[in-house]
Amino acid sequence: MDEIKDSTLSEEIERLHTEHRRYAQRLEELLQKPYLSAEEQMEEVRLKKLKLHAKDLIYALEHRAALAV
Repeated sequence: MDEIKDSTLSEEIERLHTEHRRYAQRLEELLQKPYLSAEEQMEEVRLKKLKLHAKDLIYALEHRAALAV
């Protein structure tokens, strides 16, 4: 049972890392532009929030995994 929890937790952490990288990559694309449209500015703010949220979830899950050991 614990192996299933550990596997699921690891998969969730990896999924969040992938999302975080995807958000960072898109933000980098936006930052390369000399000018951002209003929509792109809103997307930048949204991506920063999503990236931070993913990072917070990763930290929380890794902390929980460390306590489980």
